[in-house]
This record gives sequence, C-alpha cells and structure tokens, in this order.
Amino acid sequence: MPVFTPLTPVGVEVTDARIDDLDDHEIESLRVALAAHGVVIMPDQEADDEAFLRFVRRFGETVFTVGETPVPGRPELNVVTNVGRTRPPRSSFHTDTSYISNPPAYTALRAVSVPERGGQTLFTNQYAAYSTLPTRMRTMLEGRTITHVVTGVTPDGRQESAATHPIFLQHPVSGRTALYMSTPERCSEVSGMAPGLAAETVAYLFEHSTREENVYRHSWAPGDVVMWDNRCVLHKADHDGVVGDRVLHRGMVAAPA
Repeated sequence: MPVFTPLTPVGVEVTDARIDDLDDHEIESLRVALAAHGVVIMPDQEADDEAFLRFVRRFGETVFTVGETPVPGRPELNVVTNVGRTRPPRSSFHTDTSYISNPPAYTALRAVSVPERGGQTLFTNQYAAYSTLPTRMRTMLEGRTITHVVTGVTPDGRQESAATHPIFLQHPVSGRTALYMSTPERCSEVSGMAPGLAAETVAYLFEHSTREENVYRHSWAPGDVVMWDNRCVLHKADHDGVVGDRVLHRGMVAAPA
C-alpha cells in the first residue's frame, strides 16, 4: 500500500508504490492527495515513457501545449531539457497553460537525466497564499478575475491565446480556495481595475505567493515522477548553477469540462 508523507509547505511524498501497478482506489487516493497537498513526489520509479504515459492517462484526457517539443514516438508528451542550449532556459513561477478557458488540471514530470548539481523544481502553496492574504486585500479582490495571456509559445490558430479566470478559485475536489494566478507577464488585466493598479496588484500577489516560506524545492533524483495540481500550486525550474544534463518528460491532463 502507498505510504503518504506530507511535506512542508506543500506536497506529499508517496512511497511503496509503482506508477504502473496502482489500482483504481490508489489512483483516486493520489487524486485526493493532489487536491489536498498540491504536489505528489513518487521516488524510485522504474518507469519508461510508455508506463509514464499510462499513468498520466489514468487521471483524464491528455493535452499538449502547442509550440512545445514532443517526445519522439510519444506525441502526448513533451521534452523539458537544457541540452543543446548556449544559455540556461528562463523560468518564472507560473501555472501551466492558463491562457485557455479549460487549463490542464494536472502536470507530471518523469526524470530522464538528472544533472550533477542544481536543476530543482520549485512549488508554491496557493491555498496558503490565499489564506494569508490581508483581509482588506481579500475583500477588494473577491469576485474579480484575471485575464491570462499566452507567452513563450506561439499558438497555431486553433488554440486560444487569452482566457479569464477567477482570482480566488474554489478547488473542485478539496473545496478549498486557492489564489489562482500565473507569472505577471501572463496576467494582463484584473477585472474592474485600471491598468496601473492591476499591475501593482498582480505584482503584490505574485510576491506574496512566492515568498520563501511558501516554497518547496524538489531536488531531482533518478527514477523520480512528480505530479502536481495546477489549480492550487505555482511552479518553476531553478536553472541557476546547473551542472550536467537536465532532461524531463512532461505529460498534462485536461480538467473535466
């Protein structure tokens, strides 16, 4: 039986479990854990892309971000890598593909090559980000929305490039409220606010969400599979001081329509 060990300030480590050998009840337990803790860390997996993709599909319909590089032979997965780059990739805290009306509920990563040093992935607790907002700020933002826009990739004309979402999102599984936003570059408008005030508000919310005490740093090890719930965490890669190849394969799952 899987063993669940909560992490601080966000996440849970799941041991004594193999992603390709979970029954329906255990998958549902992972879904509940994702809603409660935001991130599931599953170490020591001996999984190839086929097993990883089977695991991801058990959470729902897979989705692919147009403009990403697909894994050869596995077009539902994409490659996240620093290999072949002359400069480190850029990353800021964000939630995945929030510029569409129905963003992915889950994202999962499988470690393919782990660098000798660095290359952590960072996660924030957006439930805590909401609950620790000053009362005045929560009152001012209640019922407002943020317009999220695409950056970094080019939609192919069939995909949306902007969508509006509540700032305070009630999670459909946990029932808890999370502060839902993305990197400020992708947050173009706040409903009912002039542009200047909207930008100041987004900057404040972003700084509040990503303060050090609200961030968990995951150091990758061979065999790691990590999955998170985009509705209650932000994430980013730390590319500073990375030594060696960092290659991850990513799969995403659509939220129920």
